[in-house]
Amino acid sequence: MDAIEDKRILLLTGKGGVGRSIVTAALAHIAQRRGRRVLVAELGDDPDDYSPLARYFGRDRLPVDPEELAPGIRGVVLLARTGQDLFLRQVLRSSTLSRAALGSDPIRRLLSAGPSFREMGIFFQLLALLRLPHRDGGHEHEVVIVDMPATGHALSLTGLPDLLLRLVPGGPIADALREGKGYLNDPAQSAAWVVTLPETLPVSECLELLAGLRRTEMPIGGVFLNRFPVDAYTPEERAALAPILAQHDVLGAETFNRPGLAHRETTRLRASTDAPIYVLPEVPHAHVVAALTEAAERAWLLPRPASSASPAPAATPANGTP
Repeated sequence: MDAIEDKRILLLTGKGGVGRSIVTAALAHIAQRRGRRVLVAELGDDPDDYSPLARYFGRDRLPVDPEELAPGIRGVVLLARTGQDLFLRQVLRSSTLSRAALGSDPIRRLLSAGPSFREMGIFFQLLALLRLPHRDGGHEHEVVIVDMPATGHALSLTGLPDLLLRLVPGGPIADALREGKGYLNDPAQSAAWVVTLPETLPVSECLELLAGLRRTEMPIGGVFLNRFPVDAYTPEERAALAPILAQHDVLGAETFNRPGLAHRETTRLRASTDAPIYVLPEVPHAHVVAALTEAAERAWLLPRPASSASPAPAATPANGTP
């Protein structure tokens, strides 16, 4: 519940293909149902690139400037060039000089190729979005949920402030880095969630990512164990079928074995981390956002509004306790 009610920044990361974008969309709907002004964001290289996150809001890509995707939910793509432009405008105090600087081929090549310059641009755009005031005196975006890239890029962003502050301890860059670090490394404001699957390689990468996030001092909210298979067989049926599958190649054997693998990997994950683990069920793709929204709400024991979608299998902590 704290992940939605108390935090301003939620970073969703994990191995490619585990469902980060689906979980990001579900969390956005939960936060919106709780009356928060929500911004969902995704890191990009080009504003015209296809967006996995945008498709869960009926679009092909996210806008360059924050724009409403659904009632109470805005979206934006975080681009290095946008953040670099915002930073230069602040330092040079002139949009004309900023455009001229970014229009220079040598400077543009430097910002594209230089170590950490891309992350710095994205970092500063995120900081600018967090700073935006609302007319009621609060924040324009009360909760910002970022669909992060795969492991290495995510750690590059969360570890950026400490890395650059060792190189640039003073000046406007250092000031921005310290301000951003104050947001990201504050457990009262931020949390990173790792999305994974109950499979061997995703769980191994999840554990590596949790260790990497701790090294960068990023507070960890927990782990979403996504697409957990529903076991269609009783223990007696499994006992009767197991010898047959052991002796013969049978179509469907992999599906039969998936729940056992999922429970084995869940046990390994629980034994290797003290981070909270929540299981999200495997549901039909057409209803995935509505179902995961409902499942995640149940995981936090939050009341469901009367207009909520039809029930999905309940999400529970990985120890099986409701």
